[in-house]
Amino acid sequence: MYGDKSCNSVFNTIRIPTSRFLSTNTSRVVSKLGDSAAEQLSSLCSKGHIKEAFESFKSEIWSNPSLFSHLLQACIPRKSLSLGKQLHSLIITSGCSADKFVSNHLLNFYSKVGDLGVALTLFGHLPRRNIMSCNILINGYVQKGDLESAQKVFNEMPERNVATWNAMVTGLAQFQFNEEGLGLFSEMHELGFLPDEFTLGSVLRGCAGLRALHAGRQVHTYVMKCRFEFNLVVGSSLAHMYMKSGSLEEGERVIKSLPIRNVVAWNTLIAGKAQNGHSEAVLDQYNIMKIAGFRPDKVTFVSVISSCSELATLGQGQQIHAEAIKAGASTVDAVISSLISMYSRCGCLGDSLKAFKESVGGDVVLRSSMISAYGFHGRVEEAIQLFEEMEQEELEANDVTFLSLLYACSHCGLKEKGIEFFNSMVEKYGLKPRLEHYTCVVDLLGRSGRLEEAESMIRSMPVKADAIIWKTLLSACKIHKNANIAKRISEEVIRQDPQDSASYVLLSNIHASARRWQDVSEVRKAMRDRKVKKEPGISWLEIKNQVHQFCIGDKSHPQSKELDMYLQELTSELKLHGYVPDTGSVLHDMDNEEKEYNLAHHSEKLAIAFALMNTPEGVPVRVMKNLRVCIDCHVAIKYISLIKNREIIVRDASRFHHFKNGKCSCGDYW
Repeated sequence: MYGDKSCNSVFNTIRIPTSRFLSTNTSRVVSKLGDSAAEQLSSLCSKGHIKEAFESFKSEIWSNPSLFSHLLQACIPRKSLSLGKQLHSLIITSGCSADKFVSNHLLNFYSKVGDLGVALTLFGHLPRRNIMSCNILINGYVQKGDLESAQKVFNEMPERNVATWNAMVTGLAQFQFNEEGLGLFSEMHELGFLPDEFTLGSVLRGCAGLRALHAGRQVHTYVMKCRFEFNLVVGSSLAHMYMKSGSLEEGERVIKSLPIRNVVAWNTLIAGKAQNGHSEAVLDQYNIMKIAGFRPDKVTFVSVISSCSELATLGQGQQIHAEAIKAGASTVDAVISSLISMYSRCGCLGDSLKAFKESVGGDVVLRSSMISAYGFHGRVEEAIQLFEEMEQEELEANDVTFLSLLYACSHCGLKEKGIEFFNSMVEKYGLKPRLEHYTCVVDLLGRSGRLEEAESMIRSMPVKADAIIWKTLLSACKIHKNANIAKRISEEVIRQDPQDSASYVLLSNIHASARRWQDVSEVRKAMRDRKVKKEPGISWLEIKNQVHQFCIGDKSHPQSKELDMYLQELTSELKLHGYVPDTGSVLHDMDNEEKEYNLAHHSEKLAIAFALMNTPEGVPVRVMKNLRVCIDCHVAIKYISLIKNREIIVRDASRFHHFKNGKCSCGDYW
């Protein structure tokens, strides 16, 4: 039933009632000793001094072999398989291996440390199995990702308890069989089993995975009936469900209604804001969390560093990196991956590489992040070399690795290499391409002029096309000035996203290049009729931890007048060195002087001019833009980098451009 699903995660973070039951019973056994002796045994085991605990309480253990449960429990977090096997031998010697309580603890030990083969053998020889025995085995299968075997044990059980249902519902949610998990929860309810916090938490995670807001609200109603709405586990899962399903406001309300918050609740709120694109609010919430006295953990840092990545606020990112080091979270792979991405998106590829090289081991996730960083900066040779090293070390590349490789190839025009990677992904690695992979291949084909082949791929691929893949092909039509195909493709884009101004602008530019003025007028009329407004170009940069934002025609900046004068001088200087403004790219009805003024005041030119006015000579200029850099700005910035002897790094909506000595890292291919 579940054999086709990839199950690579480790099921080691979900608390389940099984362990709770076992620890409760262990406490009862220990209580038979004196209070002082019980405390000593418990203390020694909790500190991992298992041999010392056995030697100190040997006589008590031999007289009451059930105490072996404490020693076995202590072996689990330390994965002490050899020590557990020695205890197993002693249990057999003591003659209590037939005891149901001790047998279940042994079964639980082997299951938790991952030796499922021994657990199965033990289960097969149990003289008296109970619900707990089956629950332990189900959890062992789930931990291994073998949901089919877990389901078989579940189906064959003559009797079940809440923990049984929890194990299956949680396992299905963990491995993203969310619909099956919700179905099982419904069946559990119909049979009269009352869910606990673990069941509800798992079901809500399933709703979040499906982004099933309606189903999630129904579960919320059920949560309130069961009086779990103020439970921290359930409350955090509820908030996560709402935020993952796009309802940030409802998620915030749930968090605010909790009588107390823990780090998990704060992380849920911060991650929710990050997932919904509220990057500035993430940083605010992070500061409030610290003021409230909570220490950020690795989960917090991943969300906060990712938000710095989106905002491209290098100063804040560096500060949070320092805080992650102090908190001991900077060596965690997920945090390192976020740091690689953050430094890359802030234009500091060297710092991305440093974070990567300082990591221990460099697993597939980290290497994929570094390949992506290389691709984002047009360093395709390094990206390919890193992938080849992965293959030599027999590290199994995943779909993210190949997406990063395809992205790198598409932005450097390596059509043949990109298609080779795509074929290898499918044929050699057996990976199923996602829409994003097809989009990269369409970009490769389109840029190389194979427009009809790219269109054929979109229409024949097994996944449903979205507006982005059609818009990718529309951009290629602009490069090759093919107005006929562009008109057909634009219909597909506009049908899927009629309010996306970029598609209309692209089509208008294509018609203008072909001097189809009537078609240009029709596109503009369609925009007016549908009340579609062109997205304004916005550029921003960070100087001394302060973000400065610029938009054409905006006079609100305090240095607006000085900036205007500086731009006039800079434009004159550029012209002396051969720069000619591309007034043909300005589609508005205005004279040449107005067109030149318009071009000179594009947002990226404003931001670069401001940086030149306010930073020391020789310091690299880093500017971010929400749209792609236009051709005129690209030419002008090359001249500026040469004349002012500055490295200028511009991140546009597509990639990074490193301008230096009159050249750009993209090789004029973007």
